[in-house]
Amino acid sequence: MNQPAIDWQAALAQHDRWLRTIVLARVREPQAVEEVMQEVSLAAVKQAAPLADRTKVAPWLYRLAVLQSLLYRRKAGRRRRLRDRFVNAAGERDRSRPPPVDPLNWLIAQERRSLVRRALTRLAPKDAEILLLKYTEDWNYHQIAAHLGITHSAVETRLHRARARLRQELAAMDMVEAA
Repeated sequence: MNQPAIDWQAALAQHDRWLRTIVLARVREPQAVEEVMQEVSLAAVKQAAPLADRTKVAPWLYRLAVLQSLLYRRKAGRRRRLRDRFVNAAGERDRSRPPPVDPLNWLIAQERRSLVRRALTRLAPKDAEILLLKYTEDWNYHQIAAHLGITHSAVETRLHRARARLRQELAAMDMVEAA
């Protein structure tokens, strides 16, 4: 018995928020998320073989988001190398802006967020994405397992290891900055 075609507009709208979190964890550029999500949408609509099992939409979209994120990073790397060659040829150097002057509490909070962001960028993308899904999307283990297409115990294991790696990165950064 044939199932009706999947309404990809509705499916993408339903899964949009957590897919954006996955993309952000992979590309690590907030301004690039929209571009990658457009590519995910196009790829979902233009798929060659229709998805037979409706329960597999979330894991399929997850794999598609990861693939499109990787393609974006490859393209961004090419652009970056081209830009760097141009800048070096022209003899220009980047000039960094001085940090804005604001109250001490704001500065401390910014530094903490910056440390956590830097520690997250040092983690493997899979570790960063599972931590972001858990703590920015506030998902439980069952939700993460269902959307990523993995088991509940795999989520527990990955989260445990990701937290340990994040702690190690934060501790290493604290030691480096203290020295």
